[in-house]
Formats: sequence, C-alpha cells, structure tokens
Amino acid sequence: MTVAGSGDFSVGLTGGIGSGKSTVADLFAERGVTLIDADLIAHHLTEPGGTALPAIARSFGTQFLQADGAMNRAMMRDRVFSDPVAKKNLEAILHPLIRQEVARAAAQATGLYTLFVVPLLVESGHWRERVTRILVVDCPEKLQIARVMQRNGLTEEQVHAIMATQATRAQRHAAADDLICNDGDTAALVPQVERLHALYCALAASP
Repeated sequence: MTVAGSGDFSVGLTGGIGSGKSTVADLFAERGVTLIDADLIAHHLTEPGGTALPAIARSFGTQFLQADGAMNRAMMRDRVFSDPVAKKNLEAILHPLIRQEVARAAAQATGLYTLFVVPLLVESGHWRERVTRILVVDCPEKLQIARVMQRNGLTEEQVHAIMATQATRAQRHAAADDLICNDGDTAALVPQVERLHALYCALAASP
C-alpha cells in the first residue's frame, strides 16, 4: 500500500503510550502539516455506526458493544491484553479497514509532506517501507506510566501490561531517523518541532 500522500515525502510519527504523540502531532498541524492518525481512524471505525462494528459483534459477541452501538473499549482492552488470540482477531478486523482509510486520506493530502501518526509503527514491521522518515516521541518510562495513570485512570499494573505489548524504548530508538524528547512541558517541544518541520520541508522540496 502506498501512503505517500502529498508529494513523495512522508513522516511516520510514533512513540510509546503516554509519550505525547498527540501533542507533538498537533504542533506539526499548527504549521500546516497534513496529519493522518491511524489511532483516530480506528476510533472512528468503532464509534456508533462504525464500519468495524458488525464484524466485532460477530467475532466477539454483542456484549462488546455499548448501548449506543460503539465498541466497549474498556472491555475490549481487558480482553485483548489477556488473550493473544483475541488481539489477533481484533487486528484482523481493524487493520485492513485502517489501511483503506489511511490510503484514502493520503490521496487527499496537501502540502509539502504528510505526517502519519501510528502508535504501533515499529511493531507493525510494515511502515518502514511506507514512509520516508520515522520520528519517535520519547520520554522516560516512569513518566509514561505516570501520564497514562493520570490520563486514563489505569493502575500501574495495567499500564505495564499495555507497555509490555509495545516495542521497547530501545527498539523505537533503533528505528528512529529523528527523536523528539518530551520529558518537560509543551513549550520545550516547540523548538524541536520547528527544527524538524524546517528539515522536512527542505527535504520534501529537494529534487
């Protein structure tokens, strides 16, 4: 699947849970960059009326749907993190639909380059060939855990369980062409984003 979008230059943005991917992505968007967020697409697919819901109901049962028809995310999260087979079944439903929506959005992208926000980019093993550069948002694991506990109301054990299913910090570093350090406040991110945005614009504009 080709997902280059506007022009031939694209960036895959990733990072562990709680690293601050969305905050960094929003800073790029403020500079006119087209964002295509795989996680946001997945949410749309599982919201009321989402195209993934019939297959989810058939595979997992209607008990995994809420009264409004949306997927029960908390129940599904508990299921897939405790059952590898269930995780693969959910991925088999969602991933083809996500790829379709990503390709559709990429075809409509404008600007010098496109930023694909992919939480499991390193884990997927396929995105390296689909983007020009990989940008990793990085922070210490203790900070990741604290952020997710505060944001999602999860226990430390639950956060550890999620992190155990993701690439390690070292694996993300090894895959990265560029790194943004997010161990402070948003103000500290701005100069890092501006530097990389300038670099990406220059690379995208070069022959």
